[in-house]
Amino acid sequence: MAKTLFERIIAREIPAKIEHEDEQCIVIHDIQPQAPVHVLIIPKRVIARVSEAAPGDEAVLGHLLLTAQVVAKKLQLANGFRLVINNGPDACESVPHLHVHLLGRRQLNWPPG
Repeated sequence: MAKTLFERIIAREIPAKIEHEDEQCIVIHDIQPQAPVHVLIIPKRVIARVSEAAPGDEAVLGHLLLTAQVVAKKLQLANGFRLVINNGPDACESVPHLHVHLLGRRQLNWPPG
């Protein structure tokens, strides 16, 4: 099976603006930002989507949220930020590799979508 776009970024086959990286995940700037700050928090181990996560993925899923906290602080998003995870075609999932969108530095509307 072909590598996903994110696997190719993680392998440094495709360049990306990296904001943070550790053993479990990488955080890159979105190439089509929907807010002044829009980064993607991506696990290095492929989980296709939330609906396909297994009980053994619990630690990495929690790590993604804690990484969001660290990156939001680094990017000075004290006034607030939004985390979004798309799951499936109706949610506009564009890459079959779970990732968390972190958006901020503008007023975000509710309801989303």
